Amino acid sequence: MHDVTAIPPLPRRSDTAHKGDFGRALVVGGSVGLSGAALLAAGAALRSGAGLVDLAVPRTVWPVAAGALPAALVTPLPETPEGQADATAADLERPMRLADAALIGPGLGTGAGARRTLEAFLSGPTGGGRVLDADALNLVAAGVPGSGGLPRGSVITPHAGEMARLTGRAREDVQAGRRDVAIAFALEHGVVVVLKGAGTVVTDGERVFTNSTGSHALARGGTGDLLAGILVALLARRIDHFEAAVLAVHAHGLAADLARKTLGAMGMTPGDILDALPAAWRALGDS
Repeated sequence: MHDVTAIPPLPRRSDTAHKGDFGRALVVGGSVGLSGAALLAAGAALRSGAGLVDLAVPRTVWPVAAGALPAALVTPLPETPEGQADATAADLERPMRLADAALIGPGLGTGAGARRTLEAFLSGPTGGGRVLDADALNLVAAGVPGSGGLPRGSVITPHAGEMARLTGRAREDVQAGRRDVAIAFALEHGVVVVLKGAGTVVTDGERVFTNSTGSHALARGGTGDLLAGILVALLARRIDHFEAAVLAVHAHGLAADLARKTLGAMGMTPGDILDALPAAWRALGDS
């Protein structure tokens, strides 16, 4: 096992580049009552260097998303009467084929339509990495028919409760052995694990990184959606999945630290962290 301490450098940006050089990131999620999660994820992808960001949301959520994120390409998906996505493989085929990396889960929900959408996502094409977050992980833990489990090479971003459901362990056991649990799961399933929490652990089973940025200021709903969005944007640049996860986790925590210095921890919102992301990238070498 190799312990990694160095933060990977930011991918280079040529002065003569165009948007196609910086990757196309797809975010699938959102539902009635949970639209904000998908918006935060897509907003973070836009703030993390992706050349294009696609956001696929239920039809009812589409007007809100399109108005809130004019820089994103927003696609309406078929939905259930409850307002959760109910997409088929045909519905997702084009956005997934165009994507260099794709994320599913923020605000997705766990109803029957969300299950069918996840099945379509897991069987669909994508040229780069897949990120599974939030409700997508809960659906995998519950068993998604026909999915074949987690695709090898995926990146998953569970908190301790979601990892407990994925492994069948008690949450307390996951917390007590965070490093070992993450490594074992990564080795067994051939995925990169980002086990969120104080000292977030990133591992592909061979390399392991423990993050030092961030604080209790991140202990609020929506911050995990930001991390997932940062990660899918970096994967769209075709960076090594483990290195992309390390860079995403570090930058996410750094943005939170910068916002906390200005605002304090209690009054911060995920939007404040999103606003601090450009300064975090500058501190990491962007210019």
